[in-house]
Amino acid sequence: MTAIKTVLAELIGLFIDDGALALAAIVLIAAVAAAVRWAGLPGLDGALLILFGSLLILAESLARAARARRRAG
Repeated sequence: MTAIKTVLAELIGLFIDDGALALAAIVLIAAVAAAVRWAGLPGLDGALLILFGSLLILAESLARAARARRRAG
């Protein structure tokens, strides 16, 4: 049974290595989807928001990882 738990944990870890990054991406996508669906935001504008929002989230995650690495080493 512990082997199955270990395999599942590793499998989840492949997709969600950084919990804050995953959560921010989910929040971004949900917010933009809601804006497109209910607030009348044009689809292309929503796509651009997801693109640039994802780039900002990635940049923040990289900066956080670099700070942690500097502190550790």
